[in-house]
Amino acid sequence: MKSKNLHFLPFAVACGAVLLFSAQAFAQKGTVVESIVARVNNSVITLSDYQKAEQELRQEVTQDCQGCTPDKIATEFNDQQKDLLRSLIDTQLLVDRAKDMDINVETDLVKRLDDVRKQNNLPTMEELEKAVEQSGMAWEDYKTQIRNKLLTDEVIRREVAGHMDIPPEEVKQFYEAHKQEFDLPEQVVLAEIFLSTEGRTPEEVASVQRKADDLRNRVVKGEDFSLLAQRYSEGSTAKDGGNLGTFQRGQLSKQLEDAVFDMGKGQITDVIQTKTGFEILKVVDRYAAGQQPLEKVHTQIENKLYMQKMEPAMRDYLAQLREESYVMVRPGYTDSAAVPGTGAVQEVSPTPDTSAKKKKKKLSLPKVNGS
Repeated sequence: MKSKNLHFLPFAVACGAVLLFSAQAFAQKGTVVESIVARVNNSVITLSDYQKAEQELRQEVTQDCQGCTPDKIATEFNDQQKDLLRSLIDTQLLVDRAKDMDINVETDLVKRLDDVRKQNNLPTMEELEKAVEQSGMAWEDYKTQIRNKLLTDEVIRREVAGHMDIPPEEVKQFYEAHKQEFDLPEQVVLAEIFLSTEGRTPEEVASVQRKADDLRNRVVKGEDFSLLAQRYSEGSTAKDGGNLGTFQRGQLSKQLEDAVFDMGKGQITDVIQTKTGFEILKVVDRYAAGQQPLEKVHTQIENKLYMQKMEPAMRDYLAQLREESYVMVRPGYTDSAAVPGTGAVQEVSPTPDTSAKKKKKKLSLPKVNGS
């Protein structure tokens, strides 16, 4: 399998920031190994780390903005690039916090790697390692990215999301204040399992169809649709359990619309062949046209309120981690979430009179002590 077809888990950096300062402070015997952009507690973010993150961001923006003009892509990239250093620093702060909390995700890491292997139809973990390296990424770097994502997700779950409370009264108040938003046309909420046939021979296409038929049979027999989607789907929605979103009539191709709008909640389609592969769709929910009752949109409102509260809660939590941590940023770089008067320190280039003393001095960096 060519590496360009691999559906690797994306490297998602949780809201973060980075430290920048001169590499001289870390050089031994006058030899600079690599320029350092930032330091977070006892870890460093190097220039190559920053450049790799920039490259990944550019690729993500281009992929998410397919069909956009080059100017539009450049504008979107520049807007997000302003917070790139913050994202890198935030990630390191969360990883450090995970270590302080003695969080271990090695079992989850093995499972996640095995899911990626299966998703890419690779027979062994060794084949996955080869494919990763052929894509231009070192195997250990790839594992570290996934490990850090698992660690940061667990910290956020325990320290932020776990303390979020959306009481029923708040949901009802939102519903009463925004009733017009729930006067909706007929809609369906869909999830998918997608198997690609692009570039396949007729014999390979037949094999893909057999696999799709087998997956549908497994769902019919009671296996969890979202788990099968995470493990086997080759679409971009796989990491979200196949979740496609909400659609009304006219937003899907006629082939798919005819299949799903006559179905009830929880039903799945037959295997549908499209130009690019085979689809199995599940109607997660459906809404009749008109004013939706509260019980029908309760979960939707909860999710909306949760997201409204999550972003400021995360920024407050990360600001607290910064206050308890040692963060230095090299002149010329900006941590867009730096806490004024605390934590973030920009180093001044050493003078001839003080540089020798600085080399002898060993920094004692405070650990993150908890939330």
